[in-house]
Amino acid sequence: MKKLAEYKLSELPNLTGSLLHFSKQFKYSSILSSNQYKDKYGKYELLAAFGAVRLIESSTASFDQLQKVIEDSPSWLFGHLSYDLKNELEELESNYQDNFEFENLSFFEPEFLFVQKQGDLVISIYVHETANQTLLNQVFESQVKPLNEFPFLEPKMTKDEYLEAIQKLKGEIKYGNIYEINYCQEFYTHASKFDPQRAYLKLLNQSKTPFSAFYQCNTNFLLCASPERYIAKHGQEIISQPIKGTAKRGLTELEDDEIKESLRKDLKEQTENVMIVDLVRNDLSITAERGSVEVEELFGVYTFPQVHQLISTVKSKIAAERHLVEVLKHSFPMGSMTGAPKISAMKIAEQHEKSRRGLYSGSVGYISPNGDFDFNVVIRSLIYNESSNYLSLSVGGAITNLANAEAEYNECLLKAKAIFDNK
Repeated sequence: MKKLAEYKLSELPNLTGSLLHFSKQFKYSSILSSNQYKDKYGKYELLAAFGAVRLIESSTASFDQLQKVIEDSPSWLFGHLSYDLKNELEELESNYQDNFEFENLSFFEPEFLFVQKQGDLVISIYVHETANQTLLNQVFESQVKPLNEFPFLEPKMTKDEYLEAIQKLKGEIKYGNIYEINYCQEFYTHASKFDPQRAYLKLLNQSKTPFSAFYQCNTNFLLCASPERYIAKHGQEIISQPIKGTAKRGLTELEDDEIKESLRKDLKEQTENVMIVDLVRNDLSITAERGSVEVEELFGVYTFPQVHQLISTVKSKIAAERHLVEVLKHSFPMGSMTGAPKISAMKIAEQHEKSRRGLYSGSVGYISPNGDFDFNVVIRSLIYNESSNYLSLSVGGAITNLANAEAEYNECLLKAKAIFDNK
């Protein structure tokens, strides 16, 4: 790609709204924003990619196909890993109705790329040699405005059904079939006049998070306010930052501090977190240089608009003989969205959940030409099928033997607060 122009951010007060308006011209778009969160592992404040000059979409041997594309012609790639990729990796299945049209894996090489590095006060525009550059003429002259309110979403299961399921899952734990499981429920509606660009801007205004994403894959849209990094690669360094442990925000600064300290010391939340940390360590060890896996931070408390979260950081160095795609293949799906042991937890979740997860519990992100990458965890997200008008929000939480069913249900509602409050 060649650099076409550079703009000062001070000249673009409505940048996100303009980029969302620009996305309406394309079938494939990805806007990844860190919303000015301080992140020593993040390289970019904003990456916005539009149009597909090269496309890989796969639901069979998907990681092998991605590796071939990267080896044949390294380039910028933006796309997703669906939770259903698990069925390619293990003897697993997804039996609930698929209300979306996401392939297990999809990546596109963009026509247009907007880049703002962390700490920079400018944004640079790059174009592919085959791009129609005239499309850029009005890129900053129009913008979308936030949606007034989100549509009402109905639960796929009743509260009583949820509470009953938690008791059954605690039975699975009691009998030693699993130690921990991430259990999810879906809220949905059919929204015939839904505007995904306007809805994303509303979500972003209410819940700015470090791994936010607006993502369009043909007629499917992801509006994501994720606080969680699945995995990143910087040179030989691999970083994973699983979240397990959630607490509400306080009404005052003093109450906020008290809640954070309580979360940090909560045995149940620590138990959830450390089980997944051990799982991530094991996953990374498969592709790591011997002796390089380490837990850099355990039980860090981080604050977001609606919640505090308990986050740990696990690092490794990729072995010289390992390909970057192998790191994704051997760590997916991320442990924070499965449970432990991973395969058993995924099988049991399929038996007790009422919906197909699809892109939820998966990931969106980028791969750069030099082989570095950064991927989020698709949570706190609206997913929309423009063809069927199906709109979905899924939420979940970790269930251990210490779980209280009523508290887990309330935690699910807390995680969806930005959408359910509809302010």
